[in-house]
Amino acid sequence: MQKLHFISGLPRSGSTLLAALLRQNPRVQAGMSGPMFGLVKGMLEGMSAKNEYSVFISDDQRKKMLTGLFESYYENQADKQVIFDTSRGWCAQMPLIADLYPESKVIACVRDVSWIVDSVESLVQRNIFSPSSIFNYDLGGTVYTRSDGVANGTGMLGYAYNALKEAFYGAHTKRLMLVQYESLVTKPVQVLKTVYDFIDEPYFAHEVKKIEFDASDFDKKSGTPGLHAIRPAVSASKRETILPPDVFNRFRNDAFWLKPELNLHSVKII
Repeated sequence: MQKLHFISGLPRSGSTLLAALLRQNPRVQAGMSGPMFGLVKGMLEGMSAKNEYSVFISDDQRKKMLTGLFESYYENQADKQVIFDTSRGWCAQMPLIADLYPESKVIACVRDVSWIVDSVESLVQRNIFSPSSIFNYDLGGTVYTRSDGVANGTGMLGYAYNALKEAFYGAHTKRLMLVQYESLVTKPVQVLKTVYDFIDEPYFAHEVKKIEFDASDFDKKSGTPGLHAIRPAVSASKRETILPPDVFNRFRNDAFWLKPELNLHSVKII
């Protein structure tokens, strides 16, 4: 199979933009979050002890079936030499990734957590006629219940944040690199060069002012138009937050990757 790497990290932090840029390279396949993480999770659960026939499945067979799943899914990308699979869940599966694909790397996108919550809330407030799947299509909440919902341990943000910390402090940090959203939108070429160096691939000259990516049908189906929308050119935009001050300030100190004393394993951070 081709070289396989992973894009993970926090939501609303540039993973779709990074994938849209990387896929400009004719050697690379990358995209928004796809089904592979869920398929792997489902297959592992199906082969676990809750299946009475699991006694007939060895770990070696499990490994072969999982790698076969990746090979089957990406079979139609045979012309690509490098595959990036995207899911916020991969940071919670670093040991599995290391065993299945020892040469693979994980690029985790991160962003100031307050602005992640702000970005989610902005989507909700822009789509007043489209209840979002993020909140189980419930229109009865407020900015406070929505921020609680995304930030709790099973929420869109909370789960990804905990998974990121697990990877950041785990045993496989050599294969992990963090890409800050703020760096990606202000220094995209520098970020891309660092990514290529990290995965040991030759650099490709990307068009950072001409980006094409359309997931509008998926976003509409999820009740969240604009969820994966990106600008046609990489740029940073400044605006005031729409969050109440107490909600915004609640997450102000959560960017642990900005504190050098907490980077115990010298994880590479762009």
